[in-house]
Amino acid sequence: MQQAIMQQALEANLMNIATTIEDQLDDEMHRMENLTEDDLDRMRERRLEALKKQQRKRQEWMRRGHGEYREVDEREFFNEMKKTERMVCHFFRNNWPCQVMDKHLAILAAKHVETKFVKVNAEKAPFLTERLKVWMLPTLALIKNEKTTDYVVGFDDLGGVDDFKTETLAMRLVAGGLIFEQDEYKPAGAGSAAPQRSIRSSSDIRNYKKTDSDEDSDFD
Repeated sequence: MQQAIMQQALEANLMNIATTIEDQLDDEMHRMENLTEDDLDRMRERRLEALKKQQRKRQEWMRRGHGEYREVDEREFFNEMKKTERMVCHFFRNNWPCQVMDKHLAILAAKHVETKFVKVNAEKAPFLTERLKVWMLPTLALIKNEKTTDYVVGFDDLGGVDDFKTETLAMRLVAGGLIFEQDEYKPAGAGSAAPQRSIRSSSDIRNYKKTDSDEDSDFD
């Protein structure tokens, strides 16, 4: 008896939701049907202005070195970072894991011009590696508005394998707020989960002691 009552309540609730959605659609259709020519012109103007603004922003990003994946030295790093909203810096050496990371970052750099992608040879940048406490390669420093906000250390956040997909790294950067999300990066099903944001995650982290500067490096 109680189960039947609960079923009836559930059906009534679903019906109310469906009715609400239908009413909202009717209201939107009614509004669209009653738009005047002036209304349509204003909508077109706003859309055109938004597109122009987006194009200007894209041109500015490209002028500042976005859209490509480049190696910079320790001195150039600071100039690249200045007044940059989002930057991914790969600390690397000439080995296989770093070459794997290079391949994926080059793809993402071309696709996500909203973010600057650079790499620094860790063996030639002792000041930076010490300041950012880079202790494993590859390491990605995720920098927003000139502050390191997150790190991707090794491949642990990417499934712990070297044959991870570019989309896996993309979802990790989305989780860190470094690139804009795209539909292709969303998990395919309920059982799929995007990589989680984590500071200094690694299976060998037991030898590392985090300090306050890890989450708020301003490179002053």
